[in-house]
Formats: sequence, structure tokens, C-alpha cells
Amino acid sequence: MPELPDVEVYRRYLQATALHQAVDQVTVQAPRLLEHTTPQAIGRRLNGRRFEQARRHGKYLFAALDGGDALVLHFGMSGRLDYSARSDTPPAHTACLFTFDDGAQLAYVAPRRLGLVAFTDSPAGFIEDRQLGPDALDIQWKDFRRAAGNRRGAVKTWLTDQRRIAGIGNVYSDEILFQTRLHPRQQVAGLDADTLRALYQAMREVLTAAIEAGADPQNMPEHFLLRHRSAGAHCPRCGSAPRKLRVSGRTAWYCPDCQPP
Repeated sequence: MPELPDVEVYRRYLQATALHQAVDQVTVQAPRLLEHTTPQAIGRRLNGRRFEQARRHGKYLFAALDGGDALVLHFGMSGRLDYSARSDTPPAHTACLFTFDDGAQLAYVAPRRLGLVAFTDSPAGFIEDRQLGPDALDIQWKDFRRAAGNRRGAVKTWLTDQRRIAGIGNVYSDEILFQTRLHPRQQVAGLDADTLRALYQAMREVLTAAIEAGADPQNMPEHFLLRHRSAGAHCPRCGSAPRKLRVSGRTAWYCPDCQPP
């Protein structure tokens, strides 16, 4: 599932390609992804209007429109954006296609037909309605520490709870815990102040490095476990074979030697 680094890459891509161009047609191939709108309504609402700014919060992308409202995109399990010339054939699995009057088009691609396309008059209100916590790259240390206070349960579960911190999912929670040498089932309540501070720093460093790598595992730093989350791989730190387990219904990869219980 696209997580914060992936969506930040999409935000920058949208910002660099599709702003300030008038929309003259919208084609919806997967109407089930639309929330509180219809293919006809989305066409009427966007016709002649321009995306003016791209903003991200957690795993959600907001494309602000020239009238002050915003298109909301969530990328589900495998979604992405594709900008090209209008004459090009849209990518396979295009769920929603925005064409512009200057001869370009933006495809919202959703191979597994999971995700979300919606509108909001207020991104801040949308974030509040969804009960999303602070963005993982915006949260300050004091707020991170407060969010961990009196929490019960496994640290992986806490990191991936979008109501506490928005943007982290399975993949990057594993990496953050690996860099902090914490077992995925370590209880949040058992973390001392120094370990919690190390967790906070690792979160910021891992997410930033992933964005700089274009959210491409092959471009990630060599010391990242992310490149070794598979059977037959070896821990980049000690050479042991990574293992996986289930934590609150989620799969977690970890190194049994670097991250002992």
C-alpha cells in the first residue's frame, strides 16, 4: 500500500506536472472509488477549473482547486499518477482520467480498484472528519512523546494507527523499528524516554530517506531492511535471515538477532 513517502512523491509529481491547466474533460472508469460524488458530478465540478496546489497529509493527497475546494485522492493498495500527452493511450487500470485544454492528461491509476476520489471544501475539515493524527513528518517531538504516553499495545500497531500518527503503514513501520532495534511486539508502555526519542528520530530519517529515493526500494540505503524483506534474504546489519510474524493482524518483517523480544 502506498505510504507517506509514496504519496509525497506523487504530490511532487502532481505539483511539477498538472497545475494551472484548465480541465476540460473527466472520464471515470471505476465509479466505485468515488465518495459522495458521481462521474457526472465530478465532471461538472472540475470543468474549466485548475489545480493550483498539491498538499499531502499522511496517505492522502489534496489537489487544491482555483475556487478554494480540493480534490482528494487516496491510492489504496497500488495506486499512482501518470501525466502524459493527451494523444497517448491512458495506462492500463486507469480509474479516473483528467484531460486538460493544453493537450495533456493526468491518469489516476488503480490496478486493484482500491482507493478514493472525493472532494472537500476544507482539507483541515476532511482530516478532522477522518480522525487522522498529525502527519508523521510534521509531528513535533513533544507531541510524539505525548501521543505515546499511556498507550497500550505493540509499537508496530501504534505506529500504523492513523488516528495517532498519519502516514506510516506496514513497510515503513518495519524499517523504523529495524533502525531502532525494536521488536515489532515491543509494548509502547515499556519504552523509556531515550528509546522513544530514538524511535522518533528513526521515523523522520527513514521517511526522509525513502522520499529522497523516490520511494523505490532499489534506491533505498544499503543499511535498510526494506531491501531484504523476503525469504532467503539476509539482514544488512548482521547477516541473519529476516523473519516475519503477525502483529494485530499485520505482517511484520524483522531481524531476530538485531531486534530481540
